[in-house]
Formats: sequence, C-alpha cells, structure tokens
Amino acid sequence: MNLLSAHDLHLWRGDLHVLRGLSFGLGAGRCLQVTGVNGAGKSTLLRALAGLLPLESGAVSWRGLDTRKDTFAFHSELAWLSHGTALKGDLSAPENLRFSAGLRRVFSEADIDTALSRVGFPHNDGRLARQMSAGQQRRVALARVLLLDCALWLLDEPTSNLDTRGQNMFGEILDAHLERGGLAIIATHQALAVRADRLQGLELT
Repeated sequence: MNLLSAHDLHLWRGDLHVLRGLSFGLGAGRCLQVTGVNGAGKSTLLRALAGLLPLESGAVSWRGLDTRKDTFAFHSELAWLSHGTALKGDLSAPENLRFSAGLRRVFSEADIDTALSRVGFPHNDGRLARQMSAGQQRRVALARVLLLDCALWLLDEPTSNLDTRGQNMFGEILDAHLERGGLAIIATHQALAVRADRLQGLELT
C-alpha cells in the first residue's frame, strides 16, 4: 500500500516544462532515489512534493488524502532537508537544533545529545555553525531530521560534503528509518546503502 502517491504532476519554470506528467507511489519502509542530469528537476520535484512550489496540475496524496486539503497534518509528518543546511551561523549545534526543531517538536537535552551522537557530532562542541566545516554543518542538519522524528523524509543531496565515514553514517540512519517503516525520497547521484528490496529509482530527463 502506498502512503505517498504522486499523480500526473506538471510544473513549469518560466518556459521550461520541468515535471511532465510524473506519477509514482511509495510505501512504508521504502526509499525513492531521484537521479538526473543537472537541471532535470530533482530539487524542483522535492519542493513540489513538500508543497513549497505550486503544481500546474496533478496532485500529491499522503495517507490517501490530497496534501493540499490539510497542509498542517502533512507537514507534521514531513522532514525536509534542502541542498543547504539552513543553520544559523551565530548559534552552536545544540542551539541550532533547539531553535529549528524546537519550533515543531518537544524534546529533551538528552534527545539533542542522542541525535548529535548518531550523526557523529560531539554534543559538547561549542563552535558556532559559521566556524564548522561544510561536512560538520551537514551532520548537524541531519541531526535536525532525526530530532523531527517524521515518517517521511525529503532530502536533497544529503551526503554532500560528507567524508566516507559520514556517508556510511547516513546509510545507517537511513536504513534504521526504513526499518521502522519510514519513507524517504532522496535526490542524489551517490549509491545509497540500503537493501535492494527497499529501494526504488526515478530518473528525471
């Protein structure tokens, strides 16, 4: 049974017809890997699924309901990570998590420590985000995804700037998310370390 379904999606960016009648479905415990050349519409698709870009036609359904009918309910189960990290430069890792994830969820300091530990970032590291490397910022952004504790992940190049250890870490947290029945749609050209029976592919041209 599909929890998320896209039906005949069409979206234009100026004169460019980016999404052309795209349809797919995704069930619990499944990951959709979106690939395609630069400019094919990978980020556009993720933004449209999240409701950040309006569709010319078509619909996105979550748990059998059009996501536009109850945007709040849909977004309460959605964790979104764009190509950027959306961290505030003058806040530390824990402060960033308290600020951003705290707008949507109630959690403890122990939850923050656990999330940072899972992504391999020292919870007592007092550096500000602007003092971190790009890979360290990406780890903190992934910790935010974990803290939100959502069923559906929409992730745009989540392993960018991560070293080999970081990429392996991401594979572990993604596999754990799918094991619990979560869903993920990920735009990336890198191989995803998940079981073949949990992985679907979608190439945009």
